[in-house]
Amino acid sequence: MPDTARTQDLVITDAGGVNARILAREARVDFRRIEAASVKLPARFTSAEGKRMFVRLFNTLQLNAHFVSVITRTKLDAAEVQRAEAGIRARLEAAGALLNDSIDAAEALFKAHGITGIASYDTLPLELEVHVMSSAGRRYLEVLAKLDQLMPMLQTLEIHEALSAEEVDQRRAKAKPQVREVANAARRQATLLRRRMNAADAAAAGRQPVRGGGGAGDLAAEGAELVGMSETDPPDEMPGPVCDAGSEADAVLPAEARPVA
Repeated sequence: MPDTARTQDLVITDAGGVNARILAREARVDFRRIEAASVKLPARFTSAEGKRMFVRLFNTLQLNAHFVSVITRTKLDAAEVQRAEAGIRARLEAAGALLNDSIDAAEALFKAHGITGIASYDTLPLELEVHVMSSAGRRYLEVLAKLDQLMPMLQTLEIHEALSAEEVDQRRAKAKPQVREVANAARRQATLLRRRMNAADAAAAGRQPVRGGGGAGDLAAEGAELVGMSETDPPDEMPGPVCDAGSEADAVLPAEARPVA
């Protein structure tokens, strides 16, 4: 029989460095001006995709969803806010349904090929306590967990040649944009409602609103930080959102979307 301990000594495994690098590349999100209560939930991510998408997208989704559901109600009609909330909820449902179908399809292939075990990662899992401020945040955390569940299943199917490498890439490429789009949708809804709020403020002050209802230039002039992601920056250069403005409304101001690969 092989000497298992001696064989393991030939392999250098991760001791937490991967997680440290993932977290170090993302700036902290400033929640100090957010006065919302939160439920503290344990979260655990093992896949590279799950870890990175959680770190890069979860808190921006939370801040933008908080802006839509809480801040905008101080100045906008409830019906308008509800439409924005419905748009975010529809994206959450679409992402959850697609991931459920993908997991079911992977499980069927496991059964068809007699595969009984799932590939595991040699890097340490990312384990943390998550502060969930809303139902949107809770449901997005569930979506991210499903993505994290799917990734090693696809890798297992490729290892056993139940799927080709190309087929695995196609399935990954189908799932990840759906998850990313939830955060992008929240950013778009928050941006739209902030512009409506700026236009209402301008009208109340007796001055003409800027074309488009208030853009990023006007917001910067107010001293507000923008929260979100840029659609053109590569993911490796993507800084996390940092908010430090003079009011809770400014602290959750959304910005351009920065999709994660």
